[in-house]
Amino acid sequence: MTSTRLPGKVLMEISEKPIMLHIIERLKQCEKIDNIILAIPSTSENDILEKYAKMYECHYFRGSETDVLLRYYHAAKKYNANNIVRITADCPLVDPKLIEQMVETFIDEQTDYMAIGIEGKFPRGLDAEIFSFKTLEKINTEAHHIYEREHVTPYIYEHPEYFKTKFIEASGKLRRPDIRLTVDTSEDFKLVKEIFKNLYKEEQLFYTEDVIDFLDSHQELLSINALVSQKKLGE
Repeated sequence: MTSTRLPGKVLMEISEKPIMLHIIERLKQCEKIDNIILAIPSTSENDILEKYAKMYECHYFRGSETDVLLRYYHAAKKYNANNIVRITADCPLVDPKLIEQMVETFIDEQTDYMAIGIEGKFPRGLDAEIFSFKTLEKINTEAHHIYEREHVTPYIYEHPEYFKTKFIEASGKLRRPDIRLTVDTSEDFKLVKEIFKNLYKEEQLFYTEDVIDFLDSHQELLSINALVSQKKLGE
């Protein structure tokens, strides 16, 4: 709730539902995910998110606002998680098909850490990470820098000698790093609202390919957040 660029964004409404609920609804389509756990900061400003978690009948854990790594560790430990899929709460267009494919590959290849993100040439806003509890336990012990604790996983990809990692590369239609689908600014919010306005229907999910087709047919919309710069680690 205390986002610096767009405070309260996780509860801003798109198609008459808060962003947080859209994310939950999309993740519920992932058959390979057993539980959705909201890792909520323990500060009073975020008390409202606990109320929403109860309203949506979601598991939740409350912990440090600044030491997000510790919050994740305790949340995973409380719910006895073997593997953790990390999704941030500003990605209302997270793609359950991609998550399912990631989980399959993660298990088949027995990696410690797997990620999808802009570095793989996907649109910004599909970002997801998977790591084992053993990996989470190790980085919670070994990571000491503030930015490593705040951003959860930098220690993993900055120390590849300790972990078996895999980074997913986009292919075909999904190779569109020019498209920004995350919600970090008012411009981002405006674009995503337009996408949902045209594609969202109750009980009928749409996917990244549908979003790309829509934006390619309405390229003027891409200018809405084309000048937004992504925050860097530590900012």
